[in-house]
Amino acid sequence: MHSRFVDHQAIELDQAHLQAKSSFVETDTSVTQSPLSTSEPTQFHSRFQDCMEMYAEASRVTAYLDAHQDWFCRCAHPMKVEPIRENGYALMIGSFGAFGYEVEPKIGLELLPQDNGIYRIRTIPIPDYVPPGYEVDFQASQSFVEVPTSEYFQEPDEAQLPPSITRVEWDLDLKVALRFPKFIHKLPQSLIQSTGDRILCQVVRQVSRRLTYRVQEDFHSSLGIPMPKKFKKR
Repeated sequence: MHSRFVDHQAIELDQAHLQAKSSFVETDTSVTQSPLSTSEPTQFHSRFQDCMEMYAEASRVTAYLDAHQDWFCRCAHPMKVEPIRENGYALMIGSFGAFGYEVEPKIGLELLPQDNGIYRIRTIPIPDYVPPGYEVDFQASQSFVEVPTSEYFQEPDEAQLPPSITRVEWDLDLKVALRFPKFIHKLPQSLIQSTGDRILCQVVRQVSRRLTYRVQEDFHSSLGIPMPKKFKKR
């Protein structure tokens, strides 16, 4: 499996730099095999969960996320991003491929206003753009858990940490349909499946780690909150 996205665009994040570290959980990865025809797409479906820790009360975190026009394009770099509507963006994810077949996905995402503390992100059409050989259905939700700092860490540094820490937890339901050329369908279906599973995990993992770090960094710096040193959790 060769991924130019990983080779050329990845940001290697040392755990020491990711002070408010995120977790990554992958669940429910499946693929629906299609007939050996370029007219029928191969369907991949995965669910992912992740979280990031923000060293501030939930009210400050929600205020920051509400103003995504101020930070989204900046934090998504080096992905190419352009606004396409009030809450929508077109993202160029990167170029990746295998077995001589390569795609460069471009997807439209809408960051919906929060609803009772829940943020949702969904795919939207990009004006005047028809995806060449692929379709993406991206449905994500974010929620918040505010935890007293005294319960979260052992011996916290009172000078650096606020009274509460906010965990932003998100869940992603991702469906990708790829229309492979005929020569790909000459390969074993098990190989197509394993390769598709791997590339899906790779792209989501890479984007998740990048955005987690950049959003954490941008949030803390924009509010003048220091990124604290690592502490031992309870």
